Amino acid sequence: MKIASWNVNSLKVRLPHVLDWLKESGVDVVCLQEIKLVDEKFPTADFEEAGYNVAVHGQPTYNGVAIISRYPLEDVKIGLPGDKSDDQARYVEAAISHKSGSIRVASIYLPNGNPVDTDKYPYKLKWMERLRRHAEKMLAKEEAFVLAGDYNVIPQAEDVHDPVAWSDDSLFRLETRHAFRRIVNLGLTDAFRACHAAPHQYTFWDYQGGAWRKNNGIRIDHLLLSPPAADLLKGCAIDKHVREWEKPSDHVPIWCDLDIAA
Repeated sequence: MKIASWNVNSLKVRLPHVLDWLKESGVDVVCLQEIKLVDEKFPTADFEEAGYNVAVHGQPTYNGVAIISRYPLEDVKIGLPGDKSDDQARYVEAAISHKSGSIRVASIYLPNGNPVDTDKYPYKLKWMERLRRHAEKMLAKEEAFVLAGDYNVIPQAEDVHDPVAWSDDSLFRLETRHAFRRIVNLGLTDAFRACHAAPHQYTFWDYQGGAWRKNNGIRIDHLLLSPPAADLLKGCAIDKHVREWEKPSDHVPIWCDLDIAA
């Protein structure tokens, strides 16, 4: 089973790219972020025609997450637990049954947190702590799951083209990386790093400053696996070529292949 994550930066704009990539990649489950659509405007019919089921947590203009899957989505949960006042659409979770059990998948759009001298950064850190607590509860069930998404976190210096330039950015601040490490240290596996040790492998290139041409990127889209899911990991890759398409997202898909027969 191939499970992917892709921040599409407006599904209305990028829908043709997503549909083309689905055909090309043969991926089974895709977690989308920044769809920037309310639920009613989500192109469900287009995905159903392509053979996918959908679970959506949308929001107009900003944010918005979704899961699309070749297999039925069960026990869908909308929103990250821990703060009932939080109305930002950043988390959706669902279970997928397969021959030997089930796997749970979450689509995550973690807050950016910039500028760091505003309330956006404390919100980011609180959101990450909520995610840590939720992941801890999920791990207690000893189930296979994938927390997939745009984490807006650069884990290490090897994941950014210029660590010094990003040193005080919310994506790379020490507090951010510590918060991310507290999540991973619960017992989760970074699927990409489990398969690839080479530095400077990126999932995001800014539209400005010729970042794509210069390969001035960052790795901020991650697939975190629970131990039962990590035991099934066969491979992980970044589909970098998608960034070359006309009017692309500034992110590209990242996917992992798990040894699951659905």
